[in-house]
Formats: sequence, structure tokens, C-alpha cells
Amino acid sequence: MVDPLSDVIRLLRPRAVFTKGISGAGAWAVRYTEFGHPSFCAVTEGRCRLLVDGEAPMTLEAGDFVLLPATPGFTLSGFQPATARLIDPHAAPAPAPEVRHGDPAAPADVRMLGGHFLFESPDAALLVTLLPALVHVRGVDRLTTVLRLLGEEALADRDGQDLVMFRLIEILLVEALRSVPGQQAAPGLLRGLADPRVAAAMRGMHGDPAQSWTIARLAKASGMSRSAFFDRFTRAVGLPPMEYLMAWRMALAKQLLRRRDIPLDAVAEQVGYRSASTFSTAFRRHAGESPGRYARRAGLAAA
Repeated sequence: MVDPLSDVIRLLRPRAVFTKGISGAGAWAVRYTEFGHPSFCAVTEGRCRLLVDGEAPMTLEAGDFVLLPATPGFTLSGFQPATARLIDPHAAPAPAPEVRHGDPAAPADVRMLGGHFLFESPDAALLVTLLPALVHVRGVDRLTTVLRLLGEEALADRDGQDLVMFRLIEILLVEALRSVPGQQAAPGLLRGLADPRVAAAMRGMHGDPAQSWTIARLAKASGMSRSAFFDRFTRAVGLPPMEYLMAWRMALAKQLLRRRDIPLDAVAEQVGYRSASTFSTAFRRHAGESPGRYARRAGLAAA
């Protein structure tokens, strides 16, 4: 079966960067400035407070997992009054195996596993808009297990480490996102997939991007009238159907162009364009540069 969630995560190309233990004791509070990249934490013991910019305050407890796909500013604290210490997440992390906030000698009130990673896709900003701004799930043991394995792998020095961490980050993302009730999610990928009729159209686009899709064809695949389908898809996904299709096709095209071993007309055909010239015009309008220039620039960056 075509799986749009897996498609998007694969195209985001997550790469593990940093993970370590975090603990707090006594009166403490830290304020992290906006990061922009994905970050996560799982509470293994105790409780703490989390206030993410633009979101309601929350109390995190043992068994909770939080994922921020495009981390905004946030404050993490204990339950005693404290002035927040400002931390720049772009600065190099401390070399210690654990980050301690508050009283270094007191027993920890909370322990967490946390970290961040990067999306290597050049379309990450667009694709991330399809994901929830904040994922908070409770009592999903599989997430804590994956995060523990990720932390152990990060501390090890073994052959195949990069591949193992890459796969664990992919699993972490999938487990976190599919733990969110789709009907309760903000407009985006998860809410679209939770609607059987919208999901039918999304799977059609992902399964056969070269198809000459129109609103009429997508509506038929969903078993709806054109107007009802357009409104329902736009409300669920947050983008009109053809805009979503264009974004998906261009993300696929960029992936193919980075390989540099596929002729331009073949790339055009695979993403639903009848000619290289038509594709080039659409690509330039979307990316602000020609496919050839994009491929050369991507090749230089990779080198």
C-alpha cells in the first residue's frame, strides 16, 4: 500500500546529530531561543514544566514524549520559582554525558533523554509545514525504547553507527507521528490521512505522481463531487489539492536531479510533465532557478 507518511519522512532525510541525558533539581528554569531544526525529549523519571512559544503550558511526566519538528523558542523548568537561564541551541553542546539544570548536588526531580537532528532535504521547510508544530504523546513505551537505543548508539563507536542512527531517527519520527490522533491534529499530513476520502486522493498522488491528475480525477478517486472534494481536502491538509500535488512533484524532482544520472526529460516524465521544457518552466517558477542549475549546485554542495 502507498504510504504518504513514510514518503514524506524519507524525503525529509533526517540525520542524527546530538542526543544526551538531561536532568533538573531544585529551583531551575532554562529558556532556549528559536532553533528551527527538529528536537525531541522523553521523560524517564519525575516531572517538569514545558512552555513552547505559541502553545499552551504543559506538565511533562514520566512516559511523556515531545517532538518539535521546527523547534521554536521554549522554556523548560521545575516547579519552584526561578529566573530562566538563556541558552542558545545553536552553540556547541557541553561535552558532559548529561546536562544538569539547577542544584548539581541534589537528587534529580526529573530525568529526560533529549536531543536534536537535521532534515537534509532542501524542501524541509515546506514538508515540515505538513507536520504538527508540536507532538506530545504519553505512555508510548516504544518511543522511549527507540530513544534509549538512539542514546546508546550515539555514545558508542561501532561500525555502521551512521546507518543505525539514521534508521532509528526515521523510526522515532514514524512512531511519534502515528501516535497522534489524526482527527485532532492541525491541518496537515496527519489530519489528511485520518480522513479516508482525502487519504484516497493523497495515496493516488503519492503512488502515481506521473499521472495527469486533475481535480475531477482526484475527486473521483475520493468518491466525491469536485467542489466537495476541493473544500474537504483544503480544510484537512491546509493546501489546495493541486498545490499539494505541485509541492510533492517538485520535492521528488529535486531528489531525482540531485542524482545527476537521469536525463531531464526522464525526470519530467516521472513527475507528471509531458516535456522537459514544460517541466523546466514549472520548476523555475517553483524553485527560482532552472533544473540544470539546481542539479549543478546540489552536486557542488554534495562534493
